[in-house]
Amino acid sequence: MTRYHFTGIKGSGMSSLAQILFDAGEQVQGSDYETYYFTEQPLRDRGIEILNFDENNIKEGLTVIAGNAFNDDHPELVRARELGVEVIRYHKFLGEYSNRYTSIAITGAHGKTSTTGLMSHVVGGYMPTSYLIGDGTGSGKEDASYFVMEACEYRRHFLAYHPDYAIMTNIDFDHPDYFTSIDDVYDAFQQLALQVNKAIIACGDDEQLQKIQANVPVVYYGFDPANDFSARNIVKTSEGTEFDVYVRNEFYSKFFIPLFGDHTILNTLAVISLCHYEGVPAKLIQERLNTYGGVKRRFTETKVGNAILVDDYAHHPTEIAATLQSARQKYPEREVVAVFQPHTFTRTKAFLQNFADSLSGADAAYLCDIFGSAREKQGELTINDLANLIDGCTVLTIETVDQLKKHENAVFLFMGAGDVHKYQDAFEAILN
Repeated sequence: MTRYHFTGIKGSGMSSLAQILFDAGEQVQGSDYETYYFTEQPLRDRGIEILNFDENNIKEGLTVIAGNAFNDDHPELVRARELGVEVIRYHKFLGEYSNRYTSIAITGAHGKTSTTGLMSHVVGGYMPTSYLIGDGTGSGKEDASYFVMEACEYRRHFLAYHPDYAIMTNIDFDHPDYFTSIDDVYDAFQQLALQVNKAIIACGDDEQLQKIQANVPVVYYGFDPANDFSARNIVKTSEGTEFDVYVRNEFYSKFFIPLFGDHTILNTLAVISLCHYEGVPAKLIQERLNTYGGVKRRFTETKVGNAILVDDYAHHPTEIAATLQSARQKYPEREVVAVFQPHTFTRTKAFLQNFADSLSGADAAYLCDIFGSAREKQGELTINDLANLIDGCTVLTIETVDQLKKHENAVFLFMGAGDVHKYQDAFEAILN
């Protein structure tokens, strides 16, 4: 029996895949940097061995799954080739593995993780389902019929997949260190569309997705009544959101979600559309929506005294605006305070004014230093370039985080894809 070794096992997708293989009865180990990362907890809970990076981890008889963050010159991958050990890239392995099931690949510039989490929860109530979520959560069922997976467009990695269904939530310009333009992003999605086997379920309110060409049916969902699946008669409260779903202009069913913001309605519509296509009853869909607990780092709330602290992965202007909208719906009476840490210098530079515009929607805005990445340690601009574009904005450090205390009875949105949690942890410690 082969043993799988994950080089970079703490990566969000890598951690999820390791969990899936372990749950399905495979032997799994992995290596990474010593730094603690939230994606490693589910691995430790399963007793999966996590080693520090070391070429001596690689021995004959292993199959090495390599994380996409690490180049071929990584010492473990060099040693594997010397020993003749098979090395397979994460996205390539996942593409081959998913072919064993009815596969549902969920992609889009925004909303991938939340939609994957919701889809796996709802479909999992209908038939045994394995799933891979980009928040570092994975689950493998030995008797799985469905495989729900997050499919990332970065570096066109999702072109390793040939799914039965593709859910496309939106096309937007992001990852400016790789994509050159919105047209370049569209081209990647168009390539994926031609690899889908059964149907594409796409947001029809997105003008880029309206142009998608495919060899399978393209089913559209959204707010516009012209969509195949449309949400109408929407009622938003501080408890959640209720709406009617019409299928090709005929009333289908009323649904309630304990979620907030327009983006959550769209994510849910994507799930309802797929379930309708696969014959999942509306009553079961609603039962599963009622028990959905969310995914990590997507409007994750902590209450400390009168303050509400929200941890959110929002790292693009569109996502910041959506997170602010959710906070306004759920807490209409409270002050909304944005604490944002930009992620990567290229993204900050490409969207500088857009970031300023979206953050100006908060009652108060605080900025943390730009978080680089493994690929990009420094850039030509600083956090002050962004701060100067936002009225009344304050640049925050761990040492000055106590300034936030002046906002009593507020909702604090700690947003970013880096280590913004350090600022939240420091603020929590002060409040406690």
